[in-house]
Amino acid sequence: MERYKLGEMERRLAELIWENAPLASGELAKLCEQAFDWKRTTAYTMLKRLCERGLFVNENGTVTVLTSKEEFEAAQGEQFIKETFGGSLPRFLAAFSRRNKLGEKEIAELKRMIEESE
Repeated sequence: MERYKLGEMERRLAELIWENAPLASGELAKLCEQAFDWKRTTAYTMLKRLCERGLFVNENGTVTVLTSKEEFEAAQGEQFIKETFGGSLPRFLAAFSRRNKLGEKEIAELKRMIEESE
């Protein structure tokens, strides 16, 4: 199981937790029933998967966040660049900019980020 790859329903559950955490696991089960029409057991099974990936923890009936949405998305991006572009950010940017013209704001933001990292 890859830590930073989620199926559609896992992603939707993660979004629900990030929006509402910390929350009681029973409350999460109710939210899942309303949002996804899941039974309680399905909600707990899906939660367990996300906990195994280190995104959340369910301790004493309370679900809390271990990895924020921002941290998760950053790690997803890093993993994608490693797997697809051999870890090369310049190769990724070259491929991206061939198909998507960068605007002035985006170019300025990239320049600022480069200057800050020097």
